[in-house]
Amino acid sequence: MTFNQELDEHGAWRRQFALRLKLLGEWLSDHDLMGPGIRERLDQLHAQVKEDRIMVAFVAEFSRGKSELINAMFFAGYGRRIMPASAGRTTMCPTELGYDAEVPPCIRLLPIETRLQPQSLLEWRNAPDKWERVDLDVNDPRQLARAIQKVSEVRRVSQDEARALGFWSDELPDDNPIPGADGLVEVPKWRHALINMAHPLLKQGLVILDTPGLNAIGAEPELTVSLLPQAHAVVFILAADTGVTKSDLTIWRQHLNALGHAPESRLVVLNKIDTMWDELSSPEQVQLQIAAQRTDSAEVLGIPPSQVLAVSAQKGLLAKVNRDEALLQASRLPELEAALGAGLLGQRRSILQAAVANGIEALRADSRRLMHTRHRDILEQIQELEGLRGKNSSTIKQMRLRIEQEQADFDASGARIQAVRSVHLRLLRELFALLSSSHLKKEASAMAKALRQPGIKLGVRRVYDDTFGRLRADLDSARQLIGEIQSMLEGSFRGLNAEYGFSLQAPAAPQLERYMTDLQQVEKSHLQYLSLGNALRLAQPEFGERLSRALMSRLRVIYDAAVNDVELWNKAAASQLDAQLRERRRNFSRRIEAVSRIQQAAGGLDERIRELQAQQAQLQVLDSKLDELTAVLMAAQDGAAPVARVA
Repeated sequence: MTFNQELDEHGAWRRQFALRLKLLGEWLSDHDLMGPGIRERLDQLHAQVKEDRIMVAFVAEFSRGKSELINAMFFAGYGRRIMPASAGRTTMCPTELGYDAEVPPCIRLLPIETRLQPQSLLEWRNAPDKWERVDLDVNDPRQLARAIQKVSEVRRVSQDEARALGFWSDELPDDNPIPGADGLVEVPKWRHALINMAHPLLKQGLVILDTPGLNAIGAEPELTVSLLPQAHAVVFILAADTGVTKSDLTIWRQHLNALGHAPESRLVVLNKIDTMWDELSSPEQVQLQIAAQRTDSAEVLGIPPSQVLAVSAQKGLLAKVNRDEALLQASRLPELEAALGAGLLGQRRSILQAAVANGIEALRADSRRLMHTRHRDILEQIQELEGLRGKNSSTIKQMRLRIEQEQADFDASGARIQAVRSVHLRLLRELFALLSSSHLKKEASAMAKALRQPGIKLGVRRVYDDTFGRLRADLDSARQLIGEIQSMLEGSFRGLNAEYGFSLQAPAAPQLERYMTDLQQVEKSHLQYLSLGNALRLAQPEFGERLSRALMSRLRVIYDAAVNDVELWNKAAASQLDAQLRERRRNFSRRIEAVSRIQQAAGGLDERIRELQAQQAQLQVLDSKLDELTAVLMAAQDGAAPVARVA
């Protein structure tokens, strides 16, 4: 299937899963099985599936046909170009295309002057009033293309202003834009663009990141430190007639090779193969030339030839608009779409399905524990009441007094349970302190200071290595602390289970290994900025400031995600204990109520036992239904399960 078809199927799976999850939640609520912990699980699963985004980043030097490839792959249905791709008209600023139902169709543009201010790009996202907004009419392709043309706008500025904005370097003159007769140079008018539109693929969760050339990438560290690492796939575009140029190789080595993406999520595209369609050469000779260029490019980039695909984006777009199947096959665009669909979406769906499967298992276990507690309490009540057959009123009164004493003893034991909570919370506070924003800022302060100091930054690499060494040690300490808390939870839960007949089970501890991997990737992705080749760029105070802000933004994302995992783990443990305490208190109330009814009516004993037996049978039905509903959710991983009937 093409990438578009794969994405449609992925979106359909997500919608079906969300529907089944909604039905399960309603069923749990209808049968009084929706405790706070179970609701938390459901909300987490729903958010995982609903908010899943698939980001594809397109990276290339100028004039490689990147925007044309985006047009051909995603916007051919409009019958014209949507992204600016004409000669001399190209994307000048990083541009994200996505869909947010809460935002009207529009393009938001962040002025380039914001580079002169201390806020990071992430912080500017939270200040919508600072962006220029242009509304879009998604039903009018001409208006849409005209509005999006703004991403190609430039400003003419003095060399001093270009230097301050990061587009001019006295030490690297070859990278500077060419001044006009008036001495002014062109720089992008916008720093970043966000396009929100209800395109069918974007509504399915696709996010397209269109990046400008080498100079713009290098001048905006947040691209390589934050945005590109978040992409699930990177499409790197070369020109088929030139292969890998010096600037192409610089982008690859400095900005893409350090991302840590899985090999199958990086594709190299040799675009413009139509320039090699030579009427003086046979089709076989042309194919041999293309194959040789693929092999050479793969060797230079150090990747397998299978990851280098040759296409003609322009002919592919033309073929789709004119419905010319022969030209579409000649453009080889379907091969790229199939490779991107199989590699990216296959991998992404596997990751999401594994996470969802774990969530469903945890949800089923939580629900079953609650039903097990109720089943055990009902069984104890039946046995207790069976023992009253033939007993006189004095014996029944004594039983009531015994139940009331048990209830009082249980209420008095709250101090012990609270002590368990206190130790747990003390350790948690230590853990949260290790992962807090203030601690992160303190640990990274020396590095931030070294990056911001003026001039050649001698010793910055040592400070950088020391900082990341401390951050890794902090995550390792947090991992050990999680182990201590988990051991304490397991021991406390075993004691409470033995003493009170609970069925508590410590939830799985959060795994910080993936955040350690993220930390290492951030460290690696920054190294190119600390190399000798970037020493002159790093010497610019403005660039050092941007690099420091980008680094801190990315690190905060990692730490915030780790804190979120810890909070979910803590809630799962606390809500489980709260649920069983609540059930035990309800059980005492039911037992006392049953004895009261028996005291008041001679036939109350048999009636109450029958009621309890009916509740017992109903619980068995609910247990089977829970298995059925969660099995349907698990089967939905294959996308073929029918929606179960909910009763």
